[in-house]
Amino acid sequence: MVILAFLTLSPLRLGAGSLYLLPQQSDAALSEILKSIDHSKKSIKITIYNFTHKKIAKRLKAAAKRGVHIEIIFDAKSASEQKRRSMLYYLAKYRNISVYRLRGGYIKRAHRYAIMHLKGALFDRKKLIFGSANWTYSAFGKNYEMLYSLEDYGMAKQFEKYFGQLKRESKPFR
Repeated sequence: MVILAFLTLSPLRLGAGSLYLLPQQSDAALSEILKSIDHSKKSIKITIYNFTHKKIAKRLKAAAKRGVHIEIIFDAKSASEQKRRSMLYYLAKYRNISVYRLRGGYIKRAHRYAIMHLKGALFDRKKLIFGSANWTYSAFGKNYEMLYSLEDYGMAKQFEKYFGQLKRESKPFR
């Protein structure tokens, strides 16, 4: 009973950040992402495996129209031509949005490529939101996931550096 009560409370504040446990705190987690997009003034950098949530995509489009430069790195297989529900196709056509596809290294024993499974976003080089959740309706409505939001200069700098490395290994979409 104590655990269930904890899960229905508002996000847990941990130092400078907030922890969201989904699906119980999905509304608050989604609100945190949308608010972060809406308050961004210069840049948003996103790494995501799967992205089908239209509300988030529309807010990114609005941010791009405001002049915010947005870069998104998708997993190459997740963003393949067969995945038409992906917001990759919707977002790639807008000015100020750069989309990249990243294919991991080949795993010889498994006869497949590794996946880009990182789910994170950096807003204006200072605020990070990351966790297990893809930006999909299932992640925010059905799945057991977590998201963490914080403002920490050191961690933001580290994520930005890693993002640059992943971008160099990626191929532009279209």
